[in-house]
Amino acid sequence: MSVPEPSESATSGSSTIVLFHSVCGVRPAVQAAADRLRAAGHEVIVPDLFDGRTADSVPDGIVIKDEIGKDELLKRAVTAAAPYSDRGLVYAGFSFGGSVAQNLALADGKTRGLLLLHGTSDIAEGAVADDLPVQLHVADPDPYEPHDWLNAWYLQMRRAGADVEIFRYAGAGHLYTDPDLPDYDEEAAESTWRVALGFLAGL
Repeated sequence: MSVPEPSESATSGSSTIVLFHSVCGVRPAVQAAADRLRAAGHEVIVPDLFDGRTADSVPDGIVIKDEIGKDELLKRAVTAAAPYSDRGLVYAGFSFGGSVAQNLALADGKTRGLLLLHGTSDIAEGAVADDLPVQLHVADPDPYEPHDWLNAWYLQMRRAGADVEIFRYAGAGHLYTDPDLPDYDEEAAESTWRVALGFLAGL
């Protein structure tokens, strides 16, 4: 996996965001999301943890993810973020990419924020996230993020010290921000980006 060289630090009032793709890989929607964030003044790094491979469904993407393996994917993610970590990063991700972003954010003492779209991850016992701003956007219901799981996740994040907001979108599909997938919900997607951009602007 190639890692871009860091440029000069982002301008005042903006963030450097590492945006991780879902199990469907770096689809056009991921690049469009990065462009939307850049248009708002942020510097955005989009690591390709799948080395160019993409999928048209979550089950097909899970096959790719499992072929590469959890440990290797996490190693690639850490390698991609490392050149920028001294700046105080905002970690963000879609679904599986959200779980990657969460793991890196909680392990990085300089993290400025965590934006989760469609996905979360287990939280290690004793994790510390003192006053870390966290925002989650998720379908309601979501087969990959059921209510019981999200309730427990929220309580654990709060116990770790994070400042957490959860936004649920009734009737939307799991990856509802990708216009090229059956899950897409235009109203939910635009609402998500409106709220997320406000969150990022406030960091």
